[in-house]
Amino acid sequence: MTDTAMEAAELGKRFGRRGRWGLRGCTFRLPAGSVCAVVGPNGSGKSTLLTLAAGLEAPTEGGVTLLGGQPSAVRDRVGFVAQDKPLYPQLTVAETLRLGAGLNPGGWDAEAAERIVASGGLDTTARVRTLSGGQRSRVALALAVAKRPELLLLDEPMADIDPLARHELMGVLMAQAAEHGTTIVMSSHVVAELEGACDRLLLLRDGRVRLDGDIDELLDAHAVLTGPADEVGGPAPRDVVDHRTTGRMLTALVRTSERTPPEGWEAGRPSLEELVLAHLRAPQAAGPADTVKDPASAPTENREATS
Repeated sequence: MTDTAMEAAELGKRFGRRGRWGLRGCTFRLPAGSVCAVVGPNGSGKSTLLTLAAGLEAPTEGGVTLLGGQPSAVRDRVGFVAQDKPLYPQLTVAETLRLGAGLNPGGWDAEAAERIVASGGLDTTARVRTLSGGQRSRVALALAVAKRPELLLLDEPMADIDPLARHELMGVLMAQAAEHGTTIVMSSHVVAELEGACDRLLLLRDGRVRLDGDIDELLDAHAVLTGPADEVGGPAPRDVVDHRTTGRMLTALVRTSERTPPEGWEAGRPSLEELVLAHLRAPQAAGPADTVKDPASAPTENREATS
């Protein structure tokens, strides 16, 4: 057993000999037992990172290890749900689950798989090609969870699932993490839904890590300040990640662990969504990455690789 579920060191992936970099200089460590949200705009490198971690692509530079080994060496201990949810379209749902059991002779929770499928009202005699996108996502998640992996990699697993089903399946994933100590790495665009479920954040932009650490520590290291836009004595410019002016009031997200606001200003703890959006709106302020490596450490600068 290892206390590190996933670790990347200067990980990079270039598409084509002279193509664009999908990921560059990506360095982070994810403790075992974490539930990590991987967020960022389209094209930021989320899918590239998870595909490299799953061992489906080879990195151009650097490397990534899972559970203390190379992705190819620990494949039986890792579950992966790709964004396009690849399944055999000619098989029925029941046949798909039987295939999953056959491919995982070392451990298969048939009851869990059947429960996830049944809670969505799926007809197990229906062929995969007749299912909706959300139904295919449910089957793919059933396969991944029933494998009982130590590490579960999920690339936009619920993008095409309705809100009620997302809430239900998020509960299934959290129960998996709590009961079996599963480490979950999940990319998503629905940041608000991740705040109560995830304890780690990995924010990517332009193929680089911009924010990395324990979510509570990251939130504690920032504050939302609100005050008069035309009054001196506000936050120091070097500390401001992003700011917005509405009428005569200015709202700024700043890097600080101090909750005492400047005179005439109000201070509050940001939400996860406020933190993420501020760093995405102002990428030049967010990089090199701010990192909180453990609850006892303050935010530090995480070096980016030079081109």
